[in-house]
Amino acid sequence: MADLDGPRLAPRAGVAKQLVIFLHGYGADGNDLIDIGRAWQQLLPDAAFVSPHAPRPCGQAPMGREWFPLTFRDPNERWDGVNAAAPVLNTFIDTELKRHNLADSALALVGFSQGTMMALHVGLRRAAAPAAIVGYSGMLVTPPNEADIDAFAAEIRSRPPVLLVHGDQDELIPVQALMHAAQGLAALEVAVEWHISPGVGHGIDQEGLRQGGEFLARRFSGRAAA
Repeated sequence: MADLDGPRLAPRAGVAKQLVIFLHGYGADGNDLIDIGRAWQQLLPDAAFVSPHAPRPCGQAPMGREWFPLTFRDPNERWDGVNAAAPVLNTFIDTELKRHNLADSALALVGFSQGTMMALHVGLRRAAAPAAIVGYSGMLVTPPNEADIDAFAAEIRSRPPVLLVHGDQDELIPVQALMHAAQGLAALEVAVEWHISPGVGHGIDQEGLRQGGEFLARRFSGRAAA
């Protein structure tokens, strides 16, 4: 796969002390989420923002990108997909941290839909824990076979705090996915908070944006004080 790249925002305060990486959903590209960085710049003045385009052209949206293909015919495709896309995303994360001379403890991953699947999959397997993960309208991808669950748990190497946000009218990924993810993360001893946005479909409302930005501000502040 080709190296990832996408739109960036420099910190308002000058030199980056934190890095926020946005991971877009299926059929979009990095431009879809970078405006969230603009909305959060006042809350996170020391953060650099980057929103890479996913590595593959989207099979269902010719102008968009995908982290992995979705046919909804193969029960293994999400699990196989997150595993296949993880190496190129990890390489991008490492490169961006090095670019800003930052440690994983200064990193936050923010995903939407398929990007949330990637954020959780990669963030929980980093050798050093990110400061936080925020997942919008997504899910925690687990092996389709129950026999593989113990091996799945053994893969978890870091336990960053997680915030999950979901609309209760989401028809693409039902809100029940938030509850399943919260339960799964709790079973892995990952600290998880969640917010359900009433009347919201497969998208992010202003309250969800506020919750996400304030969650990151608290987590970055806590790391700075530690």
